[in-house]
Amino acid sequence: MDSFIHPLTLVTFLPLAGVVVILFLKNEQKNAARYTALATSLITFGVSMAVLAQFQRVDPNLQMVIDLPWIRVGSWVIAYHLGVDGLSILLLLLTTFLTPISILSTWTAVEERVKDFMIFFLLLEMGMVGVFLAQDLFLFYVFWEFTLVPMYFLIGIWGGPQRIYAAIKFFLYTMAGSILMLLAILWLGIQGGTFSTPDLIANNHIPANIQFWLFLAFAAAFAIKVPMWPLHSWLPDAHVEAPTAGSIILAGVLLKMGTYGFLRFNIPLFPQAAWQLAPWIAGLAVIGILYGAAVSFAQKDVKKLVAYSSVSHLGFVMLGLFALNPQGIQGGILQMVNHGLSTGALFLIVGMIYERRHTRDMDAFGGLWKVMPVYGALTLIVALSSMGLPGLNGFVGEFTILLGAWDAGQAGHVLGSYWFAGLSALGVILAAVYILFMFQKLFLGPIDKEENRNLKDLNWREIITLAPIIILIFWIGLYPKPFFSLMAPSVDQLMVVLHGAALALH
Repeated sequence: MDSFIHPLTLVTFLPLAGVVVILFLKNEQKNAARYTALATSLITFGVSMAVLAQFQRVDPNLQMVIDLPWIRVGSWVIAYHLGVDGLSILLLLLTTFLTPISILSTWTAVEERVKDFMIFFLLLEMGMVGVFLAQDLFLFYVFWEFTLVPMYFLIGIWGGPQRIYAAIKFFLYTMAGSILMLLAILWLGIQGGTFSTPDLIANNHIPANIQFWLFLAFAAAFAIKVPMWPLHSWLPDAHVEAPTAGSIILAGVLLKMGTYGFLRFNIPLFPQAAWQLAPWIAGLAVIGILYGAAVSFAQKDVKKLVAYSSVSHLGFVMLGLFALNPQGIQGGILQMVNHGLSTGALFLIVGMIYERRHTRDMDAFGGLWKVMPVYGALTLIVALSSMGLPGLNGFVGEFTILLGAWDAGQAGHVLGSYWFAGLSALGVILAAVYILFMFQKLFLGPIDKEENRNLKDLNWREIITLAPIIILIFWIGLYPKPFFSLMAPSVDQLMVVLHGAALALH
């Protein structure tokens, strides 16, 4: 295929076309900037659906690959190498799906410097898509670092009162971990003679002791981004201070770059180290599940509650991935998508009430169901989804992850997996506690605050913004088979690498 009209090139760089158009608009042309950004993101989503239509579900290998020399330095070639497989297709779709929803949510929330906001948002989409498609380690690192810049400005310019502090903290934390990853990438490229991830996996002769240190170097970057306990302290500040659209895309997609990094690089590149470190990572994941749930319950700010819940939910994803079996890994991938939908919707819902009341303090509300019944009904669906009610998307992912953790214990692969599965199940119960507590404080009881009596229910734009997420919540909850079938062949291929590493260790 011609490199300029290659579907993966198109889906990655189409947002840049929107940026160019917006650059020619005047600052006062706010609606033109909004419509251009929305149209660009919708077209990009359309292209991602075309990628899905071409995707062969039974093929475990990278598909629609484009591999061109990009930078030549002596005998070294850094390639423009993109590809998509079962490990990344759902995350590509999640990114292009949530971006137009996030942009639509800003219609009345962002009034200052709208043109600049839309430029940064489209640049962020380009970076995120690039992260999920890049198959050259150096190219991946470029996209990975690039996403920091637009997110830094989105928080720093359009965020809350402590936005500068939150933006700098977000930037420094992520940058610090990335330096170690860069050193590991350089080592791999020099020793392997290539930065191509598929080639490095196919010709992997790294001794177990060196795998251990390389695994930790990559994990430093990815664990901060997830964020895993105890590297999570940047997240609540970033979420609370970010504008609503920033919070949606931060929770929905940016955090998944960390879990995807473990899946795409740590596990297949360093499989022996993955087996050795799995009990420790699973243990940290379980601590994160329980810690995130307990701290969520203590919050008065509803946005901070949702932020800490991400620490808990992404602990489930990490537990699934490091069960190192098909059930756990498939559950982990699906839960990445589920968390993006449910938590993205929760931030959207928080933003809607904040626009009306300019407060997120749960004590300032009560009885909202009486005056905002549509808002209350949609919030209940999303809340039940987030706490893992059977029939909704969260249950499918969490159940599959728990199944994977339990099976890992039966196989004797991951030390303490029975305990991990049991304690994680306690995390599901704790999630129900803090989610229902939040719902009760906001929606039930009498309306005892005058400011809440005349609140307007959701308008059509807000309902249209939430509706696609609600549909997917029910679809995944009731019929997850199409989602599992997309990832299964690639996960099975990953298991071949893991089985080979397990034999080498023993």
